[in-house]
Amino acid sequence: MLRISLSLLAALGLVVSAIALAATDHTVTEKGKKFSEKKLTIQAGDSITFVNDDNITHNVYSKKVNQFDTGAQKPGASDRIVFKNKGKQKVRCAIHPKMKMTVVVE
Repeated sequence: MLRISLSLLAALGLVVSAIALAATDHTVTEKGKKFSEKKLTIQAGDSITFVNDDNITHNVYSKKVNQFDTGAQKPGASDRIVFKNKGKQKVRCAIHPKMKMTVVVE
């Protein structure tokens, strides 16, 4: 019969908690109809907070890997997106087609 000690389970819990706490939140601003980053490399589990630092509305979205759509994002608004899946994806603004960035999730 296999027995797992309570101390081993507790240690595993600490490791899992440490991994969860290791996630980083990155900030990308939108201003002048541009993203502040053209390419950003992050780790799976990290998040990006998209901040509309412009005087016009944006709509940030991605259709692949980690799909999301912020909807109409008014000036001063922000949305935090968690990127759980590894891969390369394009992020766009539905209102301003020239606004483009790439997020690489490792």
